[in-house]
Amino acid sequence: MTSTDLAVTFTSMASDIEIRVIDPVPDAEEAVARAVAAIGDVATHLTRFDPSSALATVNRAPDEWHEVPSILADAIGLSRSAHRVTDGLFDPRVGSTLAAWGYDRSFDRIATETVDATVWDIAIHRTRRDTASPRPTWTPQVSGSMVNIGGSPLDFGGIGKGLAVRNAAAALAGAGSSVLVDAGGDEWLAGPGPDGDGWKVGVEDPLGLAEHALVLAVVDLGVATSSIARQRWTVRGVPVHHLVDPRTNTPGGAGLAAVTVLHHDPAWAEVWSKTLYLTGRADIAAVAAHRGLAAAWVTVDGDVGLSDAIRPFVLWQVTR
Repeated sequence: MTSTDLAVTFTSMASDIEIRVIDPVPDAEEAVARAVAAIGDVATHLTRFDPSSALATVNRAPDEWHEVPSILADAIGLSRSAHRVTDGLFDPRVGSTLAAWGYDRSFDRIATETVDATVWDIAIHRTRRDTASPRPTWTPQVSGSMVNIGGSPLDFGGIGKGLAVRNAAAALAGAGSSVLVDAGGDEWLAGPGPDGDGWKVGVEDPLGLAEHALVLAVVDLGVATSSIARQRWTVRGVPVHHLVDPRTNTPGGAGLAAVTVLHHDPAWAEVWSKTLYLTGRADIAAVAAHRGLAAAWVTVDGDVGLSDAIRPFVLWQVTR
């Protein structure tokens, strides 16, 4: 980073956030401030862990109409579209399942607090669904600032970050020759980057056997990774993680450890990384090809898979 670059780091949404502007224009600091505020808007309104948040308020009465901040209305509208486009595989109604597994507080507190035994006594088979029984369709309604979420509490843990990055990126448009918004597993990378040949993105090895599983060169794209490297725990000895398959209410992504997707919209990069993860190892290559997605994945055995659409972006990949 040169002395003229503008960079801000802070913590939000349980992640280390970085905003970076290369060759900033005179009013770039104001743009950065708007980007930080956009991220804070998501952190304030879309968390289910703060009882005073807009999402928590709506979740307490999911059958009723509510007037909500625009960011929550946007999240519901985007999730409704994603639910339809992915044939129901993207489904934010998994919040109740996660809460039943003890994930009813920020993840760092699960590891450090004593959870009530009655919560931990709800083993995974108590929330499992029969795969032969179709999940009821989700039909939330959004009319301006008024929403009705359709009767089930929602979780926006992943798509919230995607929206935060999308809105921060919009606030930073034109702020410099290149812009980075990094929110952990979700990023926006605009312009040619500090070296002029694309931002270099190291995709973490979810197995911890190497620093990176692959390195990408990215220009004007969002990057999202869905991984079980960190958010996994046990319920009465049963391994679980935060990527719930809505078809069965069990941990999804059989055979996969992580999935990364590139997309021109960082919110949709998040949608597709989660959706592809939930398809599992056996089907991910075919689904990524059918959807034309730029995707990479790491299996639980350490193998790295690539769709044809992502190969032009790959500078390096790990060999085992």
